[in-house]
Amino acid sequence: MQLIINPGKNKWAQLVARPALDYGNIETICEQVLERVKTEGDKALFELTARFDGASLNNLQVSKKELEESENLVSPALKEAIDVARANIERFHYSQQSKLEIVETTPGVKCWQKSMPITKVGLYVPGGTAPLFSTVLMLGIPAAIAGCEEVVLCSPPGKDGKINPAILYTANLVGVTRVFKVGGAQAIAAMAFGTHSVPKVFKIFGPGNHYVTTAKQLVT
Repeated sequence: MQLIINPGKNKWAQLVARPALDYGNIETICEQVLERVKTEGDKALFELTARFDGASLNNLQVSKKELEESENLVSPALKEAIDVARANIERFHYSQQSKLEIVETTPGVKCWQKSMPITKVGLYVPGGTAPLFSTVLMLGIPAAIAGCEEVVLCSPPGKDGKINPAILYTANLVGVTRVFKVGGAQAIAAMAFGTHSVPKVFKIFGPGNHYVTTAKQLVT
């Protein structure tokens, strides 16, 4: 930690300045990433994952074995916390389900409103030092309750080429269909356009950094 004692007034502005991002540059980078994934597919995903995440992958999709093994890598205490959160989230979203009510506006004319699930959805879960398995719960559970047929999840791998086991365990728990080791703008591009490995989805959910957010805006 750097200690600064009684700095001169001429240094105050520099010391309190917050880091700034070049948003124009971010959009340019995202446009380039989107175009590469759109034209090169999986090849671009492998190369961009190596470049941005430092992970050299043989496969983009998380295997069934990896999903099953994740259960042994999560502590009992964390599993219990996830189960409690899951029960609470399920209770809330089940209460949101609307009952079909048919209204006869005039004799012989019946009207109703019916909610239909999106067939294929994509979930983006950020990586980093704090695994956001809570995001998996918040997105995966409503998708399951709504009846989405295919739920695709993308999350960036670590340098070892693996996704945090807590994220995998939770994804398996809530019924995510397929999980891919892809992060950043390239993950959004893959789910928006589709590649040989990653299916195209109809709507993408989930938080992310400036690159992820910009990519989502560009593919909308």
